[in-house]
Amino acid sequence: MNDAERLERIEEVLEKLDPLCEDHVLLVEGLKDIRALEALGIRGDFFTVQASGGPVAAAEYVETHGGKAVLLTDWDRRGNALADQIVSLLSGDASVDTEIRSELSRLCGGLAKDVESLDSVVARLRTLSAP
Repeated sequence: MNDAERLERIEEVLEKLDPLCEDHVLLVEGLKDIRALEALGIRGDFFTVQASGGPVAAAEYVETHGGKAVLLTDWDRRGNALADQIVSLLSGDASVDTEIRSELSRLCGGLAKDVESLDSVVARLRTLSAP
C-alpha cells in the first residue's frame, strides 16, 4: 500500500470514529492522545485511563456514562495489556468498540506505535501524498 492509500484508509477510519463520539466514551491513555485526536478533529467524552485511575476506573466511568466506549489505547505492549484488561472488565456490561484501534494499529504499523503520534503520521502522509 502506498502513502496515499494509507492516508485515505486512516482518514476513513477517523470518519467511522466521528459519529461514535456522540454517545461513546473515548478511552485513551493520556492527555497527549487527546491532543492528537483533537488535532484531527475528533471531539468527545475522553477518559484518560493512565491519569484517571487505570482500567477499573475506566470501566466504572463507561458504565456510569452510557455503557458505550471506543478503546483507543496505544498499540504497544502496555497499550495492548490495558486494552485486554478494559475489555475483560467491561465484557457483558457494556459495548466496547475495539475495531477502530485495530484498524489504526494495522494502518500505522511501522509509522507509529501510539495514538499521540497519529496526527503527525497523518500530516506526514499528507505531505508525502501531495502532488
